[in-house]
Amino acid sequence: MRRKPQMELSDKEEGKRVVNREGQEVGMVSKVEGHRAHVDPDPGLTDSIKSKLGWGDSDEDMYPIDESDVETITDDEIKLKR
Repeated sequence: MRRKPQMELSDKEEGKRVVNREGQEVGMVSKVEGHRAHVDPDPGLTDSIKSKLGWGDSDEDMYPIDESDVETITDDEIKLKR
């Protein structure tokens, strides 16, 4: 897996799994705005496809994470520090 040297969030992270330190999936990145990602805690297949196509919508069920919350970013997932 390729790792980014910097933990900068970009629209390339949309559709990636978000996991905690133990590797448990906590959601999927639905949208990235600036230095903040919006995470859908219960994405379905349709949500995943929409996000990868850039069709994701932010709503009340999204949870924000900042770059400072990110430990690593790989091609497939974002691992949180806490």
